[in-house]
Amino acid sequence: MLNKCIILVLFFMSMNFSVFAATTCDEDGLWLQVLGSGGPELDDGRASSSYVIWSEGRARFVIDIGSGSMFQFEQSGASINDIEAIMLSHMHVDHSNDLPALIKASFFSNRSHDLPIFGPSGNNFMPSLKHYVDGLFGNEHGAYRYLSSYLDGSDTYRLLPHNVDVTKQKEETVLVNSQYKLIAIPVHHGVIPALAWRVEFADKAIVFSGDMSNRYNTLVRLAKQADILVAHNAVPEGVKGVARSLHMPPSVIGQIAEQAHVKQLVISHRMKRTLGQEKTTLTHIRKKYEGPVMFADDLQCFRL
Repeated sequence: MLNKCIILVLFFMSMNFSVFAATTCDEDGLWLQVLGSGGPELDDGRASSSYVIWSEGRARFVIDIGSGSMFQFEQSGASINDIEAIMLSHMHVDHSNDLPALIKASFFSNRSHDLPIFGPSGNNFMPSLKHYVDGLFGNEHGAYRYLSSYLDGSDTYRLLPHNVDVTKQKEETVLVNSQYKLIAIPVHHGVIPALAWRVEFADKAIVFSGDMSNRYNTLVRLAKQADILVAHNAVPEGVKGVARSLHMPPSVIGQIAEQAHVKQLVISHRMKRTLGQEKTTLTHIRKKYEGPVMFADDLQCFRL
């Protein structure tokens, strides 16, 4: 048994896993927590894409809000009252589906200050963030129009949707104050309008790739010197066809992390076609990037 334990320790050391990961987020400092580390599948044992940034014991930002993530939000101990903003990478179900669950749950909270939500502008294939929110909560045709009071200002707070232009492939600062800055940049996800996000808090930066193929080569700019880059690993190395036009393989993840000089890499959006291939995935990442790498699981916390 002792020999087996030693072998496991040596294995994880060889994988160069980060020592900054924990199963809970402490009340002190700045933390990234993974609410959902999976994709759209229903048999992978994971919630869909979602993340929370904690500061001094408060959940301040939600990035993506995929299926099952609000159950994990509850498990994390986060409070709706503390959320400063929601940022969506794109409108696929596994990145946006639990928004109605959060808004309905807020009825039972004490939230009284407005909640901005940011997402990509639309095209013929996907609605803009504003159209998406109106389609959910609009008072005339919204699927959940009984919650329209959160849009029209007649409730205790307003949900404030904002579009981020995806046509210019330039960084856009969407919210800034003395404590934090939220920055988005368009990324290529096939025909689907999509964004990567950077959250700067004090002297730290966390970057979220979202789903992307890297055809625009914009993520490197956004991720420069990031303390953590959360990169989505939806496809294995060597994938071709539609899957490759939507997602980046491990070698591209490693290349971006190295070119951006990120301090730590967190691999998420782990679909069944990549689960169980961590060793191979890491081998391809290691050809480009030598920094700390961690494969994310639901509810895992990373201290900055």
